[in-house]
Amino acid sequence: MLIEHMSDARRQRVAAGGEDKDADEDVADLQELYRAAKKRFDEEEEFKTRAREAVTRLQSGDPASLASWQRICAASRREFEAIYSRLGVTLQERGESFYNPMLKDVVEELKSAGVATLDNGATCVFVEGQSVPLIVQKSDGGFGYASTDMAAIKHRLFEEKADWIIYVTDVGQSQHFELVFAAARKAGWLVEGSGPRVSHVGFGLVLGEDGKRFRTRSGDLVRLVELLDEAKSRCAATIRERRAEAGEEVDDAEVEAAACAMGYGAVKYADLKNHRTTNYKFSFDEMLNLKGNTAVYLLYAHARIAGIVRKAGQDVYSLAASTPVALDHPKELELALHLCKLPEALEDAIEELAPNRLTDYLYELSERFNSFYVDCKVLGSEQEASRLLLSEATAVVMRKCFELLGIKPLYRI
Repeated sequence: MLIEHMSDARRQRVAAGGEDKDADEDVADLQELYRAAKKRFDEEEEFKTRAREAVTRLQSGDPASLASWQRICAASRREFEAIYSRLGVTLQERGESFYNPMLKDVVEELKSAGVATLDNGATCVFVEGQSVPLIVQKSDGGFGYASTDMAAIKHRLFEEKADWIIYVTDVGQSQHFELVFAAARKAGWLVEGSGPRVSHVGFGLVLGEDGKRFRTRSGDLVRLVELLDEAKSRCAATIRERRAEAGEEVDDAEVEAAACAMGYGAVKYADLKNHRTTNYKFSFDEMLNLKGNTAVYLLYAHARIAGIVRKAGQDVYSLAASTPVALDHPKELELALHLCKLPEALEDAIEELAPNRLTDYLYELSERFNSFYVDCKVLGSEQEASRLLLSEATAVVMRKCFELLGIKPLYRI
């Protein structure tokens, strides 16, 4: 669709006296490019036919189609990598094209094994209990998402020797992956109840405060980069304001780093704290609230503990080697017992594929520490050493939770 739309733009440019070569502006705004191409695909039957033919040419290795596709990939990659860098995300890129050389052989294997059969010219895998088949090759000879997914699951099972394959998409693709997994079992690649596991992790929609799909006032979908910019900007303003009120010197570089950690962490946490299948309303005011179950609240709580340890001026690790932790006060015991529940929370999060189990644990930990801190004086008390160690243990566990959630801890805000 995109390639054919770009080809049309090129032809129009040549017809108007322009150069017959690729233009950088063709892929300058991929969002606008996709929007225009999708509109034509939905409204122009002739363009829809040509777009489908373009897909077949691309899968067949047509040089011109490959060149256009590579330019689109390069532009996409630049945008993705910029966002990944901001979020601290690293990944191994393996797009659909990686599996293209495998598609024909996979389809032939499914046909030879009697797993796939022809139906109205298309090659399909019929699965018992499903109302629709998995189409692994279209009637025009082209390959679709199902073809790639079958090639991918086979490669991951037999070449990469995966123990657990987890697919993360929106819940709308649940039936598709049920078909893929069932087809893989029918082919003998997967065995029910033994061997490698496969799971589909579906997630719900992000809604605006009006309860409708999250969009800008002009009706466009909101881009993640815009959310990150806004979150960072608001956090920077809050940090500057609080430091000014406290009469503290404002270091621009320090504020920038703290605002990035807090803003980006807030966006991540707001998403992860909700059960993944649940639709939720996106609200900056709620997300950046200094109270309640938010990353901002938790980061301030961690910074507060770090400040206590810093003010004590003791080496907590040397202290730990010579000082037993006393749990005489009920709040000390409650906090210590909750610290011990981290492995259980992690196990639940992993088995249920539900990060909100970890965010729930982290928020409760912060609440229990606050309750402990109110009732149990730390600095200057007879139990200072013991309570200092309990405070540091809380900070260590919080940092581990932050790390697992992809959030950078702050030691001073």
